[in-house]
Amino acid sequence: MSDRATDALWYVGPGRAEIRNEPLAEPGPGEVRVRALYSAISRGTESLVLAGRVPPSEFERMRAPFMAGSFPFPVKYGYATVGRVESGPAGLHDRLVFALHPHQSVFNIPADAVVPIPDFVPPTRAVLAANMETALNAMWDARPAAADRIAVVGAGVVGSLVAWLCGQLPGAAVTLVDILPSRAELARALGVSFATPDQAPGECDLVVHASATAAGLAVAIDLAGEEATVLEMSWYGADEVSVPLGGAFHSRRLKLVSSQVGRVAPSHRPRWTFGRRLAAALDLLADARLDALIAPAIKFHDLPTRLPDILAPRSGVLCQLVTYPAAETAA
Repeated sequence: MSDRATDALWYVGPGRAEIRNEPLAEPGPGEVRVRALYSAISRGTESLVLAGRVPPSEFERMRAPFMAGSFPFPVKYGYATVGRVESGPAGLHDRLVFALHPHQSVFNIPADAVVPIPDFVPPTRAVLAANMETALNAMWDARPAAADRIAVVGAGVVGSLVAWLCGQLPGAAVTLVDILPSRAELARALGVSFATPDQAPGECDLVVHASATAAGLAVAIDLAGEEATVLEMSWYGADEVSVPLGGAFHSRRLKLVSSQVGRVAPSHRPRWTFGRRLAAALDLLADARLDALIAPAIKFHDLPTRLPDILAPRSGVLCQLVTYPAAETAA
């Protein structure tokens, strides 16, 4: 490929994606050029994008950094790329960095929009940075405490990361809840307990919901103890969701609280920037147990044919790792 061209993944219609060859300008003032090594598919969001289920009311708010095109289609979307800086300021040249950039082989980006990857975090695990940032923000919203009984409903990537973070609290009893019994192995790898919804412990001090289903939200509300908080992390796109606010919801004085990564949690907003939060998320990826979330790599140029199966509801894929030609050459 010429240094004046790049390949990028575009979502072009319901269930359809393609790789387009695009011209690539020279980096402008204050920009770096990054050659991608790895990226990751953000399963929850990108499945909605692929299906064309981003509601018109959210077209602007759902724009990812450096996204191209317009919803519903065609859009160049994604926000979890790890690459090497090929040109730019001396302090960044040849550094491995994380960027909130769509799936693309080479790209130019403002220097202050890349975050160097710590030496103790392997680049293949660093693709989890955006998901970890979401989980960290949720922790700030939820405010779990030592010795709390905590349930996390939905063992996707973000739910699993929240469970792992909660599991670091002294004395906390953390249960990852999912309809798939096979997720028990993942929970063990992350150092937390596991239960299917019918076996999950109730009377929790905190329940985090991340299954993106109405049934999961009902389970989360049912597991909450008196005056406990249910933190809703799921985003349902254009779907309408039934919320069970009858029964004992009001008599138990439950709190249903939303959490979304687009803004820093109020508790930290006065002091934390987006850059500081993303850098902290990368530091949190030092634990090798988190590799349990990452599926075996597929090649970037295979994405158009593989995406529908990867994003299918029952695929079992958590974080799909994508490798680029530069990574294969380096190996």
